[in-house]
Amino acid sequence: IAFNSWSVLINNFVFERANFTGVEIGILQSIREIPGFLAFTIIFLLLIIKEQSFAVFALALMGLGVSITGFFPSTYGLYFTTIVMSTGFHYFETVKNSLSLQWLSKDEAPQVLGRLIAIGSITSLILYGCIWVFLKIFEIDYLILFLITGIICIFISLVLWIGFPIFPRKTVQNKKIILRKRYWLYYVLIFLSGARRQIFVVFAAFLMVEKFKYSAAQVTLLFLINYLFNWFFAERIGKIINVFGEKKSLTFEYIGLVIIFVSYGLVTSATIAAALYVIDHMFFALAIAINTYFQKIADPKDIASSAGVSFTINHIAAIFIPVLLGFVWIYSNSLVFYIGAGFALLSLMATQLIPDNLKEKHQTSINTF
Repeated sequence: IAFNSWSVLINNFVFERANFTGVEIGILQSIREIPGFLAFTIIFLLLIIKEQSFAVFALALMGLGVSITGFFPSTYGLYFTTIVMSTGFHYFETVKNSLSLQWLSKDEAPQVLGRLIAIGSITSLILYGCIWVFLKIFEIDYLILFLITGIICIFISLVLWIGFPIFPRKTVQNKKIILRKRYWLYYVLIFLSGARRQIFVVFAAFLMVEKFKYSAAQVTLLFLINYLFNWFFAERIGKIINVFGEKKSLTFEYIGLVIIFVSYGLVTSATIAAALYVIDHMFFALAIAINTYFQKIADPKDIASSAGVSFTINHIAAIFIPVLLGFVWIYSNSLVFYIGAGFALLSLMATQLIPDNLKEKHQTSINTF
């Protein structure tokens, strides 16, 4: 609720209230990713707090950051609120991914993770429908929308803290930073995924606002359509991964993303751009195959510590890509998306090293490591 409301409103908010260009939006998005880059530090926090409890705290922090966003319609104010929101979001996502892989079996993980995406999509559908009504019919100000959704997130965090017990762990987790040579392909895939996704998250949405002049209500409607497709397809995507395996699923995703990013660079129609955005979002749901690939090859004791490390690796590119490509955007927005196609192509090449039959100590199809 909190993060999705922030995501759907932030581009119009910064464009209309703070006069952001591609440069400022790039800087803001780079700042947003700094907590993700520091996600490995979670392993030190887990020495003093349980993962489940920390997830609830991080969720509340994210809600706080979103709730105060509307009160700071200035460049540095937005940088500050973004850091608060992002710290909560990235720590929550890190722990959520870790707990999911610990609690689910290898056989059920793809389908259950897909089901969780579908459930999240239903929530997002309701949220975006409400935001569209508030913007289009009642003309509610951004400040109120940020405040309401942030407070809802904080309230849900309190309910989770009070109403749920601490669930037992199946495997005692390593409480140190884990960076193993045998997981190298997983690290490469995670890095490329982070680089590619930044281009989608930052610039595909900004393209709609700056080039095609989408209003906040129109962007909300686009997000609503996105999550309608996610709700319908997400669990089916989990089944597809179960049937065809991680290698074939990721291959299909990356071929599709190469085509989509090239199309972004060529598009001149607002309708076609919107269609690309929806299809793009659908392809990204297949990225859960990277996590299930790791689950199948990893030592179960490594999952919690590796979750923080992988989040950091995923965000290495996220620190500098939005800033650098923000300047490229001023010169040519098409070139930004061609670079995204290049990252998708590299991911496609790396995916071919995934073995057809996955098991622990059989991480790649080559014997170099």
